[in-house]
Amino acid sequence: MNETDRLRIDKWLWFARVVKTRSAAAKLCEDGSVRLNGAKIDQAHKPVRPGDVLTIALPGRVKVLKVVSLAERRGPYSEAQHIYEDLSPEPPRFDPPSPIVERDPGSGRPTKAERRETDRLKGWDS
Repeated sequence: MNETDRLRIDKWLWFARVVKTRSAAAKLCEDGSVRLNGAKIDQAHKPVRPGDVLTIALPGRVKVLKVVSLAERRGPYSEAQHIYEDLSPEPPRFDPPSPIVERDPGSGRPTKAERRETDRLKGWDS
């Protein structure tokens, strides 16, 4: 194994366009939000090799990426897609509630016509 078979994990995350800056990638690693082959890491200089599996906890989602190759530079997104295989689970499906709420007739707040009828029955109408 030689030096070209590995790359710092923060650099790889930046090359793969998981985060926008390399310092953000380093902070992600140091916060313990990245797992390398199931083991939590807390250092940005850990080496990553082809075949490794990274589990990354991002705000609102979890990404599972398998390292396919190592990049030499941070290229466009179309190039970055070729250095990993996305193994992330499908996000949970969220069905928003129906915007129209139906209720039984006579339940809930009375309508204006019903309030006027009640006022007439009680003799409050002027």
